[in-house]
Amino acid sequence: MNKFEHDVQSKNNDVADSAIGFLTMFGCLATIYIIAQVFQIVAG
Repeated sequence: MNKFEHDVQSKNNDVADSAIGFLTMFGCLATIYIIAQVFQIVAG
């Protein structure tokens, strides 16, 4: 066994961490898009 596998820093599931990161970035980009659409509708 690899010596780094004996003492891991994080025992979290990588899929869950990836999903949280993806949803967070998606939410940020969606918010920016919605704000831009609101400005476009209000301006013209």
